[in-house]
Amino acid sequence: MAQMETKPITSVPATNAPTANAPTTCVTTGSTMPTPQASVPKAQTGMPEPPAGDFMHSLCEADCSILHRLCTEPVAPMDHPDLHLAKAETTLFGVTAKLSEAKGFRFPDPVEIAAGRISPATRAPTLTGEQERMLFLRLNLTRMKIAAILARFADRALTRKAARTLIAWGHWELNVRAQIVELNMPLVLAMAKRTRLTHVDFNEMISEGNMALLRSVDKFDCGRGFKFSTYSCRAILKSFSRVAMKASRYRGTFPVEYDPSIEKSDHLDTKRARVESDCITELKDILTANVAALSEVEQTVIRQRFALDSTSSEIPMPKTLEQVGKVIGVTKERVRQIQNKALKKIREALEAGYLAA
Repeated sequence: MAQMETKPITSVPATNAPTANAPTTCVTTGSTMPTPQASVPKAQTGMPEPPAGDFMHSLCEADCSILHRLCTEPVAPMDHPDLHLAKAETTLFGVTAKLSEAKGFRFPDPVEIAAGRISPATRAPTLTGEQERMLFLRLNLTRMKIAAILARFADRALTRKAARTLIAWGHWELNVRAQIVELNMPLVLAMAKRTRLTHVDFNEMISEGNMALLRSVDKFDCGRGFKFSTYSCRAILKSFSRVAMKASRYRGTFPVEYDPSIEKSDHLDTKRARVESDCITELKDILTANVAALSEVEQTVIRQRFALDSTSSEIPMPKTLEQVGKVIGVTKERVRQIQNKALKKIREALEAGYLAA
């Protein structure tokens, strides 16, 4: 039986290799196979731009601030199945999220969720579990709507209607967040009073606790079934620990309290005090050696007027013209004349000394 002749399979030279997105020919069968398309990376979406024209000038300062914050610092929502139901805003807020020109292109006021009981721990109004869940669903719904608008207008300018809708959702978000924070701020004060930390300022603890509370509001997931106070208490306690650690490091660097007396004084004040001290010393030397040839009355007037004879540790108090006049038995006008004459002699003696030097 004759053997079948086989042809060797030759490899395709590298120079004839198919390029990207070109069909490839099978060497053994001769059929053409399509080449998979190369995956093109998607461009990263950016933040939307404000509407063109003079729209921003027509907004109030509060609306401009809200629009700028939402476009530059968006907060990611915590997802929940109830947020994807039909007419979720009507179910959660009790009203339809429709812009009202009468209210300055904002949404109607939602149905209020009021605290119905007093907490025994903080002695402040608090919410039930269901009320708290409704508030956080409201907060995350507003953030979900805001995120949807930002994604729709990524890398391009907002329309006027989209910008007004974004601002309206921003107002609802701020109101809900403010209500949650206001109802839970007594929790920070109560925990600060129960936490005893030495060498830690109480006001600093309150400040750090409030910041921890704000961060907890943004990160709390109501879908897990826990109370917000359970989550925020741990965050507040951790913030107190950070304050204590920071105070401990500060005491290690600066082991003494602040003492104003050891603070470096002003250079000009120090120089002025040194010049005054030198002048008084030189004046005393002139009077002691009587370089200016002063009479006894003139020396008495100068010493009394400028308190040069004071030996007490207290601050020397110069005498008035009238007081010196009673000492030497003349009028205050005569004392002024004697003083001026004596000062003129002292000035001439100083100038002569400088010229001699």
